[in-house]
Amino acid sequence: MVGMSTILSIQSAVAFGHVGNSAAVFPLQRLGHEVWPVYTVNYSNHTGYGQWRGPMIPASDVAAVIEGIGDRGALSRVDAVLSGYQGGDDIAGVIVDAVARVKQENPNAVYACDPVMGNANSGCFVSENIPPLLRDKVVPVADIITPNQFELGYLTEMEATDLDSTLAAVEAAREMGPRTVLVTSVKRPEADPEHSIEMVVADDSGTYIVQTPRLPFKRNGSGDVAAALFTGHYVSTGDAAASLATTASSVFGLLEQTFEAGSEELLLVESQEHYAHPALQFKVERI
Repeated sequence: MVGMSTILSIQSAVAFGHVGNSAAVFPLQRLGHEVWPVYTVNYSNHTGYGQWRGPMIPASDVAAVIEGIGDRGALSRVDAVLSGYQGGDDIAGVIVDAVARVKQENPNAVYACDPVMGNANSGCFVSENIPPLLRDKVVPVADIITPNQFELGYLTEMEATDLDSTLAAVEAAREMGPRTVLVTSVKRPEADPEHSIEMVVADDSGTYIVQTPRLPFKRNGSGDVAAALFTGHYVSTGDAAASLATTASSVFGLLEQTFEAGSEELLLVESQEHYAHPALQFKVERI
């Protein structure tokens, strides 16, 4: 078990299924972390179904929840702020303010931003106002970002289609502010993209890549789990390569178990041993 950290996680929540905080909180808790979830939406299910019910939380209410935590004098205990799907386009300012306040209380705290916008298959699935806010306002104050390859291309306004262009975009992203960049769902023509998929991470220690088999399906929330687990491991260890290895192993185990069961939603709870005791079956290489 990694060393315990306290993580303030500002993301969406769904009652049915596992995306946003409904995907991130339990795996982090299973690692031994204290997690304080703050919801940006409270939906019945993820929006990929085309129909959902429940409220988008007003920015003032999100801010009030964080303010209430501050009233308890607890923000100084936060080791990391994690953000994901933002819901309304007024949430960005609340997140940036929360990060500033946490860092004022605890200068060692870090901010991990999962810049949720879309993916290569479905395109952008958030309000058109959100991607520019993420690029111009949120990402520059982050310490860690965890975009997929599609989101990395948008943030940097660069094509990320093979290893060289993806690495160039990673360095451009690091120049925007965050020193640690994890790229998920990396496909490149030179690496048999039909049968494999990769993740790349770069920080001041170097750049690392890991390849896993590509399962012939997709389930919403897997990126949210990856961002949460990587943040939890990295905040505890400061080791990018080791955090990449554990995250890749855990997420693959979760997806493989979900695929074999034919489940329409991630088997988040049933797969918990993959978080607690990852098999570490995939080799991380320095590039």
